[in-house]
Amino acid sequence: MDEILEVLSNDARITPAEIAKLTKRNVNDVKKAIKNYEKNGTIVKYKAIINQGMLKEEKERVRALIEVSILPQKDVGFDYISERIYSFPEVSSCYLVSGTYDLLVVVEGSSLQDVSEFISSKLAPMQNVRSTATHFLLKKYKEDGQIFKRSTQSKRLNISF
Repeated sequence: MDEILEVLSNDARITPAEIAKLTKRNVNDVKKAIKNYEKNGTIVKYKAIINQGMLKEEKERVRALIEVSILPQKDVGFDYISERIYSFPEVSSCYLVSGTYDLLVVVEGSSLQDVSEFISSKLAPMQNVRSTATHFLLKKYKEDGQIFKRSTQSKRLNISF
């Protein structure tokens, strides 16, 4: 991977001037490279990783990983059904994976019931969906390489033998 992309993937807020220093390149070349990466779709989006657990005033959204087994269609394989699935607004990510299931779908909702309703009324009844297995995310320890630490100490007692 290009050094510019590596730097941006670790910190999207870093300036082109800082990237130029780190990579020993000309600032204008860095700006041009970034603009080209954005234009050709290599850089798709810049995002902040939010530790939702630190936002006490807001209710956390419920996330689930759903393994989906599908029957691929002739001439389009997994692409057609995958496109139909990732088009739902509840779906934040969709991956073709190896193993027992074909797709790994990340779904978000405001409650367990919302996510369950999505699965039972929209996802599972779809033509060519053979089965699903749902895993609700209970606690986030690390995301995109960033470790989340809680500001409060655990109230659990230490166990010693």
